[in-house]
Amino acid sequence: MNTEKIIVTAALPYANGAIHLGHLAGAYLPADIYVRFQRLRGKDIIFICGSDEHGVPITITADKEKVSPQVIIDRYHEINKISFEKFGMSFDIYGRTSSKVHHETAKEFFLNFYNQGLFSEKKTMQFYDNKANMFLPDRYVEGTCPNCNTDGARSDECENCGALYNPSELKNPISKISGEKPELKETSHWFIPLNKFQDRLQEYINDRNLRFNWKENVLQYCKGWFHDGLQERAITRDLDWGVKVPLENADHKVLYVWFEAVLGYISATKELFSHRGQDSSWREYWQGENTRYIAFIGKDNIVFHAIIFPAMLMAWNDGNKDKYILPENVPANEFLNFEGRKFSKSRNWGIDVLEFLNHFEADSLRYTLALNLPELRDSDFSWNDFQARHNNELADILGNFVNRTMTFVHKHFEGKVPQLGKLSERDVEMIDILNGYPVKIATLIEKYKLKDATLEVMNLARLSNKYFNDSEPWKTLKSDKEQCGTSLNISLQAIYTLAGLFLPVIPFTSQKIFRMVNSRPVEWENMGKSNLVEGHQLGEPVILFKKVENEMIEEIRLKTANAESDVKKEPESELITIDDFSKVQLRIAEILSAERVKKSDKLIKLIVDTGSGKRQVIAGIGKSYSPEELPGKKVVIVANLKPAKLMGEESQGMVLAVENEQGILNVVEVDSSISNGTKVK
Repeated sequence: MNTEKIIVTAALPYANGAIHLGHLAGAYLPADIYVRFQRLRGKDIIFICGSDEHGVPITITADKEKVSPQVIIDRYHEINKISFEKFGMSFDIYGRTSSKVHHETAKEFFLNFYNQGLFSEKKTMQFYDNKANMFLPDRYVEGTCPNCNTDGARSDECENCGALYNPSELKNPISKISGEKPELKETSHWFIPLNKFQDRLQEYINDRNLRFNWKENVLQYCKGWFHDGLQERAITRDLDWGVKVPLENADHKVLYVWFEAVLGYISATKELFSHRGQDSSWREYWQGENTRYIAFIGKDNIVFHAIIFPAMLMAWNDGNKDKYILPENVPANEFLNFEGRKFSKSRNWGIDVLEFLNHFEADSLRYTLALNLPELRDSDFSWNDFQARHNNELADILGNFVNRTMTFVHKHFEGKVPQLGKLSERDVEMIDILNGYPVKIATLIEKYKLKDATLEVMNLARLSNKYFNDSEPWKTLKSDKEQCGTSLNISLQAIYTLAGLFLPVIPFTSQKIFRMVNSRPVEWENMGKSNLVEGHQLGEPVILFKKVENEMIEEIRLKTANAESDVKKEPESELITIDDFSKVQLRIAEILSAERVKKSDKLIKLIVDTGSGKRQVIAGIGKSYSPEELPGKKVVIVANLKPAKLMGEESQGMVLAVENEQGILNVVEVDSSISNGTKVK
């Protein structure tokens, strides 16, 4: 029987840097919630992702570090793979576009289109660096946008206004390789005629929207492209790093990354089934009539997944009997900001996933992000909101309900599910609520309203807590033990239901709860029922969530509050100019007094003399120094740092310190004869 199959893909992260929270909220957490939900429904589903490992930014980074591009992609593939694993992503495979099967797949598509006569080969004018003796890809050239006059525009596109133009239109072009002005030189490339697919693409998107209700942001983005009219687009580039163009006389030419990267979903699926010893089974998914394909992305990838990839699949289907399916839906999210501003690698603003998970549990992050998903508009992550979500909801509502119920049953009913007796009106109402919740949550998830779904599951935890309180088992234990057992039985069924409904969002916590109730998840359609039989022996209760204290938040905030002024230490950091460095004012200051900040063992409040007056500086050196040993030391401070509040205390600067391999900090000291206020160069 040809049963329904589902393919879910999440945008391939670029192997040129570590993924951050914005990436998670944009594509990966929504996809994982959806996939875990469908698995609980018993669906035949595969979840595909992997590293996008070609393109100019990788070569730029490699050039800066004086290493090969392979070193860069190996580094970030591993970092991001580990990040996803710790975050709880449940990919069936996390592939690589540098793999042999991917190169073969991309070349197969190119040759198929080439042999169909789909491409046109054109002579074009491209910037050439005579000093470096090479053609310059788009990102190796910067200049002034001909549309909005913004500096720093690429040779074919302005990130500020979104304008696309010919390289010859760029004003004041400069090579990022040599710093010289490049010249326009003739080269040849192959172009795909996207304009020939516009009518079919519009019909396809209208059809999918009518049947599957596409998100408005995706529809409007596509309409903008259609309004301007699709154009021919080059699919090759003069570059040595990438998938080689499989034609003679095509030396130093590769497939443009936008063309081959989306094919990574197909090549990774091939690898998945090859690993399973089922080499041809990938076709049952990508070329099966009864397959649904959902592509989770951020809004910056809409054009590639809603227009270009479908056009490529249409082109393949025109010339082959084995036809690929097209996306059923492309539920793109907007952007997640960090403390009110955009994540910025160049300004070191934000926090990557591994750094976050070194401090906090994955489920606390998953839950907070789920309630802040930028589904309709840009949203924001803040430390205060994260702390409140963890403490007030995960710990005080869900964790408290589970713990008090389990503890009570272990203490008074030998840790076994009590018998269900005569039902009160309150009991019947709670049972009905539990029975109805799986359908309610499923409806929201199927509509990609994942934020609302998460909110509703926590609302069930609130209702369960209220039911427990209103039932007053501590009273009925003495007055009516049968009624006490009944309310505890229903409370345990609620715990079991919550564990199942929360499994897509906070899987690590749900598994802890299943171990506590000594049972396994049931399929989604069977959730909300009385799945724990009377007399069933429960496991031991454990605390699900410990409170996130203010000190923990201030510690991590201290690392990110002044991030724009920090010089990055990671190899991928961008070089700064002498003008950038000259903005940082380093001064000698004498520590006059020191005392610990209340409720913190890491922060010390310093009063320092800068030569022109006294100021207060909060330093995170409390685990390396006692306040008594600091007065009299002459240290180096960042004197022009924007003031920041830490644990309620204002810090008017930053003390420089060196951290050894054991994590011990040593403040940078200078000779006592150097005057306070002396400038450090």
